[in-house]
Amino acid sequence: QVQLVESGGGLVQAGGSLRLSCTASGRSFGSYAMGWFRQAPGKEREFVAGISWKSTITHYADFVKGRFTISRDNAKNTVYLQMNSLEPEDTAVYYCAAEYGGLGSTYYQTVAYDYWGQGTQVTVSS
Repeated sequence: QVQLVESGGGLVQAGGSLRLSCTASGRSFGSYAMGWFRQAPGKEREFVAGISWKSTITHYADFVKGRFTISRDNAKNTVYLQMNSLEPEDTAVYYCAAEYGGLGSTYYQTVAYDYWGQGTQVTVSS
């Protein structure tokens, strides 16, 4: 079992920045690829970014490229999502997720991930 806890969400004005953290406990964090997803009210959960266990591979959704950066510190069992130039459309609950092994070809799909955090709210005001 892996337990994931997100933090760092909050209210920010458009153009501002936030850094989300997701700390894992349980089995070896380094064995898991990690992803960030988000879900806005009335919408399906969507992929935001993913990172392999050695940080050698990253993937981003088109709508965050150049604005968001995913990173991880395996010594701290933590994955981060640095979000810059935030827009009101980025308002959502953000979830981190763990996929055992590497980032597979289905990294952008929720079904690829084995464990999920409870989510953290990000609200961007205009």
